[in-house]
Amino acid sequence: MFVLTADQVDSRSSADRVAAMIDALNSGPVHPVLAADRTAGDELQILVAGGADALALILHLTRTGQWSVGCGAGAVNSPLPGNIREATGDAFIAARKAVDRAKKRPTRFALETEPATPHAADGEALIDLLLALRARRSPEGWELHDILDGTDLTQADAAQRLGISPQAVSLRARAGELRTEQAALEPLARILDQLGSVKPMTPEGGS
Repeated sequence: MFVLTADQVDSRSSADRVAAMIDALNSGPVHPVLAADRTAGDELQILVAGGADALALILHLTRTGQWSVGCGAGAVNSPLPGNIREATGDAFIAARKAVDRAKKRPTRFALETEPATPHAADGEALIDLLLALRARRSPEGWELHDILDGTDLTQADAAQRLGISPQAVSLRARAGELRTEQAALEPLARILDQLGSVKPMTPEGGS
């Protein structure tokens, strides 16, 4: 299981973004095990089961630089409550450690497992590379990314939508490293799945 804890950056000097992000996460393509909710004044959490979903949330939350994002991989106590604020388990402990570290890191992201494993640092380093690549992407590159992401549209279709030539779209895609990102998603999701493949915990004395 994966717990994502996101803490708003500079919340004291900026508008509250937690409610809008909760709505975006809960209405997005990722289907959480426990829906996103506010767990502190400027913090939210969400629980997902798979590495692909965890990675999608990491990429969504880190895109604007407005959040410090901690991903915790590990077991979660069962039975699950109805609200994430009442949930407990190793993944929550790992997420707390991760978000605290994320606040001090250039990418504002950190990955932890509970119990700790050196493989978490490997996954974190590889995700850092992807985040650094995305941080260099131009607004035009993001425009093309958002047109193509999660669709069956081709670059030729995108060129038609944007009113530019296929050659210009190809240049945007190369500059934005869109194929590099796409190629990295499945391997990174598999790495996360390996880190999160701990069986759910049951309370002492439970079955």
